[in-house]
Amino acid sequence: MELRQLKYFCKTAELLSFSEAAKMLYITQSTLSQQIKQLEGELGVQLFQRNSHGVTLTEMGAELLPYAKSTIYNAESCVEHIRDVQNVLTGTLNIGVTYTFSPTLNETLLTFMKQHPGVKLNIYNKTMEELMSMLEKRDVDIVLSFKPTQTYSHIESHILFDNHLDVVVNKNHELASRRSIDLPTLQQYKIALPGKGLQARNQFDIIIANGGYEFDCPIELNEVNILLKIVSNSNLVTILSEATICGESNLVAVPIDAPGTQMEGCVHLLKDSYRKYSAVKFVKLLCESESIREKAFNWLRT
Repeated sequence: MELRQLKYFCKTAELLSFSEAAKMLYITQSTLSQQIKQLEGELGVQLFQRNSHGVTLTEMGAELLPYAKSTIYNAESCVEHIRDVQNVLTGTLNIGVTYTFSPTLNETLLTFMKQHPGVKLNIYNKTMEELMSMLEKRDVDIVLSFKPTQTYSHIESHILFDNHLDVVVNKNHELASRRSIDLPTLQQYKIALPGKGLQARNQFDIIIANGGYEFDCPIELNEVNILLKIVSNSNLVTILSEATICGESNLVAVPIDAPGTQMEGCVHLLKDSYRKYSAVKFVKLLCESESIREKAFNWLRT
């Protein structure tokens, strides 16, 4: 059994298509089929059920999949560990980041690429639920987001910085000079809300739950950068974390006068998993960036 065959098996199991898996693996479909058949022959079982409707995992294939993924992960971690011992930053770092958190990364991404050109960065911008699923499957090495409202049993979260949910307006808006804004006052203005599923929106929905509030919301967006541009060039207000507007000179964040606005910036990783040296370096740079200006917690020093 070869590690390459396990990788081919896992990719085919993920896509349930020999043709699509072959494209993703940059090999011919015939080569992929041959390697899968050799793996099946060595194991003495059929891993995929092939028919005119497509490809599905057999019972034995489903049994093998978690072990194959674990084997691949352990092999890749071994290589990363050796590189880390040598203090040679190479390889790949897969980072998951939520939409609301992502604007804080710009400075860190540029600095990291300049300091460590040997590391390839893969950035996945998705919702919290999607990223946590990717982390559990080891498709990403770390997830950067604000603290989730639910607990994930196989994932540990480390607070990087304190933040809070704010009303965001352009600097010329009549609310820009306010020290805080309560929810009854907020009802008087048109709001461009972040889309459902985004962390800022989830937190805001919790805050206003059972309060009987009615807000005038002519637009919702799940793309934070576009949302910021709309608010920057209009009289609309939005609800985002303070950290989201870092570097936006035309925007002002005003605290919401209500309980439950705390949003802690966190790094999430699998419990008892190997921590890539490149991941530690990246988070350290993030914490030293102008957008964060906070010190990392204990996991960065382990």
